[in-house]
Amino acid sequence: MAWRAINETVARYVIKRDGRQLPERLTRYKTELNDEQFRVVTAPPKAALVVAGAGTGKTRAITYRVAYLMEQGISPQRILLATFTNRAAQEMLRRVESLTGSQNVHRVWGGTFHRIGNLILRRHAVSIGYDSNYSILDSEDARDLINVCIEDAAIDTKSKRFPKADVVQDIISYASNTDRCVDEIVIDKYPYFEPLIRQIKLVDETYQNRKLERNVMDYDDLLLNWKRLLLEKPEIASLYAEQFQHILVDEYQDTNRLQAEIIDLLAAKHRNVMVVGDDAQSIFAWRGAEFTNIYEFPKRYPEAEMFKLETNYRSTPEILGLANVSISNNRRQFPKTLTAVKRSRDARPALVPCSDVDQQSAFIASRILELRDEGTSLEDIAVIYRSHYHSVELQLELSRRNIPYRVRSGVRFFEQAHIKDVVSYLKVIVNPSDELAWKRVLKMIPGIGSATAARVFEAITTGKGSIKLPVDQERNAHGSTYALVQAVPNAIPRLRSSQPFRSFIVLLELLSSQENRNNPSKQISLILEHGYEQYLQENFENAETRAEDIRGLSLYAQRYDSTETFLSELALLSTERFKEPTPLVGEEIVSGSEEDELLTLTSVHQAKGLEWKAVFMIWAAEGKFPSPRSLREIDSEEEERRLWYVALTRAKDELYLTYPLLITDYNRQTVLQKPSRFLTECPPAMFEIWDLEEETQDAVDRPLAIAASDEFIN
Repeated sequence: MAWRAINETVARYVIKRDGRQLPERLTRYKTELNDEQFRVVTAPPKAALVVAGAGTGKTRAITYRVAYLMEQGISPQRILLATFTNRAAQEMLRRVESLTGSQNVHRVWGGTFHRIGNLILRRHAVSIGYDSNYSILDSEDARDLINVCIEDAAIDTKSKRFPKADVVQDIISYASNTDRCVDEIVIDKYPYFEPLIRQIKLVDETYQNRKLERNVMDYDDLLLNWKRLLLEKPEIASLYAEQFQHILVDEYQDTNRLQAEIIDLLAAKHRNVMVVGDDAQSIFAWRGAEFTNIYEFPKRYPEAEMFKLETNYRSTPEILGLANVSISNNRRQFPKTLTAVKRSRDARPALVPCSDVDQQSAFIASRILELRDEGTSLEDIAVIYRSHYHSVELQLELSRRNIPYRVRSGVRFFEQAHIKDVVSYLKVIVNPSDELAWKRVLKMIPGIGSATAARVFEAITTGKGSIKLPVDQERNAHGSTYALVQAVPNAIPRLRSSQPFRSFIVLLELLSSQENRNNPSKQISLILEHGYEQYLQENFENAETRAEDIRGLSLYAQRYDSTETFLSELALLSTERFKEPTPLVGEEIVSGSEEDELLTLTSVHQAKGLEWKAVFMIWAAEGKFPSPRSLREIDSEEEERRLWYVALTRAKDELYLTYPLLITDYNRQTVLQKPSRFLTECPPAMFEIWDLEEETQDAVDRPLAIAASDEFIN
C-alpha cells in the first residue's frame, strides 16, 4: 500500500500480438455472410444493438462475431457470451472453434446468466457471507425449504386460505427477477392473497435467512447475489468490468430487469456490449421478461450503433408480407421489413373460415393427410394455438383419424393435472366405486391427506358409519348417490366440524342432482365455481390459465348428452398411443420412438425459435387470439400482436389461418364468431380465402362459409 501511494502514476503497457498468427479471413467472411451480417460481425468496438428479425441468421452473426474478435487478437477469457440456454452457447463455441482453429475457445465465458453467475460466485461467495462450496437448490428443493419456512412461521394454513409452497415460490421468484418487492407482486398478480401479504413476507424473510444459514442458493440467488456482489464490492466489480472487454447477449428481448442491470454493471468500463434480439418477438412478460430492456437500450447507451438483420431465409415472400403488415400496427417497436430470400410459391396464406369447431378440426386433419400424401413429412407440419385448451377438439379428431402427434408442452390436454382433477369428480358421479377418483378428489379437501382419504373411501364403500350398501341401490332409491356421504363424519368424527368437507358434500349433491347428473358441461362449471377455482389459486402459479382450460373443457362437453359418454371418449383418447393401446400412467409425456413421424401441436410460446414447412394457426378469432385475459393489462395488445407475429413467422412454405364461424357460449347460446382483429387489420388481398364444402353434405351447407368470406373482404 505504501509503495502504491508513492508511485501514483501507473504506466500502461499494451501487449502486442504476433500479427503473423492472425489469419486473413475477412475475404472468406464476406463470402459466407450477407452484407447485414458482415456489418454486425466486423463492427468497431462500442455498444451495439442488433435488431435481428425472425429467420435472419442471428446465431450465425453472433458466432462469427466471436470468431472475428478472437482473430483480431482479443483473448477468449475477455469475451463474455450470454445465451438463453447452455446448449446454445456450446453450439456457438463449437462453431467458433471450427472457424478459428483455436484450441482456447473453451476459455470464453459462455452460457446462461445463471451459469456465468455461478462461476463468479464460486470465486467470491465469501465476500457476501456464503462459503464457496454452497449448494444450488433445484425447484423441488426450494419448494421443500419454503414448506419448512411456512411451518417455522407458525402459519395456520388449514384455517387460512394460504397459498401452497409452489405459489409462494413463484411470488418470491417473480419479485426477484423483476426487481420488485413481494407486496407489489401479490397485489399485481395474486390480488386474492392481498390480506396475507404480511404472512407471505414473513415466509420470504425466513426463506432468505434459512438459505444463508444452510449455505444454499436457489436459481434466482445466482443472479441476485451476482448483482449484490457487483454493487457491494466495488473492487470485485472493477475486476470483471476490466476483464470483460467484449460482452455479447443473445435473445436480449427475453432478459429480465435483473439480467439487464448485471450486464450494465459488467460493461461499465469498456461499454463494448453487443445485444442481439428482436423486439417484435418479446413474448415472455408473464414470466418476468422486460420488453423495455431492448426498446430502451439506445437510451442507456446513447453511443450505441444500431444494426438490422432483415434478410429472411425461412419464409416465402407472401408469408413475410403478412407478418410485416401485421407487426407494423405496433406503436412501440424498431421498424423493420423482412425480405425473403426464397422465391414466391404463388400461394398466399390461406384464411379458412369454418362453420364450427368440428369442421375446423376436420379440415385441419384432412389437409394434413393431403400434405402427407404430397410428400410433406408430419415432422414438417405444426398446429399452433394461443391457449392449450384450443386444441381439445383437434386432439380427438387426430386420434380418430390415427394421425400421430406430439404436444410441445409435454402433456396432452386431457392428461394435465387440473383436467384430471375435474374429470375425477365426474368419475365418482358415474362410478361411485372408483377408488382412485375418490381419493384424488378427497385429497384436494384441506385437512385430508392420503390416510384420511383412504378411511373416507372405506367408510363409503363398506357401510361404516351407518352407510347402506350397495351403493348403486342407494342411488336408485334416493336419486342421489351422495346423500350417503353425509354419514361419513360418523365414521370420522373430526370431519363433522370441517366446513371444506361440508362444502364438498354440497357440491356432490349438486353434481348428482336430477337436473345436472347427465350434463357434463354444467357439472364442470359447478366444480370450478364451488371450490376448484380457489384450489387452483392456492396450488398453481398459473391458476388463471388452468381455469381457462377448464372453462374450455366445459364448452367442449356441451356436445355430450351424458357424463358417461363424455368420460368414455376421454378414456379411449387417453389409451391411444399410435402403437399398441396402453393404459395411461400418471401424466406421462407422449412421444414416439426415433422412427416415428409425428405432427406437432404447440402453443405459440412453445413454438418460439422453431420452424415448419406448413403451419396451421387455429382459433384465429376475436376473443381467442388475442386472449381476452391478456388484454386487461396496459400494452398487452402489443404483446399479443408480437405473439401473433411469432406464430406467422414459424411457417416456411404454407400458412393456414382458421377460425369457426359459430360457437356455443357458456349459456348454450349459438354465437357468431368474428375473425381476430389481427386478421382484419391486414388487407384482404394478402389472403387466399378458402370456402369449405363437406363431401357428405349437400351444397346447401356452403353459403355459410362464403358469407363469412364476403364479410371479411368488405
